[in-house]
Amino acid sequence: MRQTTTHPKSKEMNATEKWFILDAEGKVLGQVATKLADVVRGKHKPLWHPSLNCGDHVVVINADKVVLTGAKEANKEYITHTGYRGGLKVKAAGKMRTEKPEKMIELAVTGMIPRNRIRQFALEKLHVYAGSEHPHNGQNPKPLTI
Repeated sequence: MRQTTTHPKSKEMNATEKWFILDAEGKVLGQVATKLADVVRGKHKPLWHPSLNCGDHVVVINADKVVLTGAKEANKEYITHTGYRGGLKVKAAGKMRTEKPEKMIELAVTGMIPRNRIRQFALEKLHVYAGSEHPHNGQNPKPLTI
């Protein structure tokens, strides 16, 4: 008896796209980011394949109330560089939470997704909002648990 492995088609993957909602209030940033990275890549599906964009959309609300463990609120730094000499910019996690709390979750998830062609498409399926309001009620997102 001959066994064959099937390769999922991209049409099949797009037909099974779902929407999830995650309330990040009181949850640890790393645990939230790990779960989100798996869902936007599609690793939770049985038909997952690394060369296909088969993830689901995730709406994250209350991003400003995510928890950092230990002394990360004061010690963690987000570092960027403009490309010019002396263009190093350092921002503490506490300041990042007040200015752009959505960016904390987006950067954590971005770091957990491999750097390949599918990364951009996976990150487009992540929708992060600081408050409890979001414009995706029409998609009827199902709750996502951690």
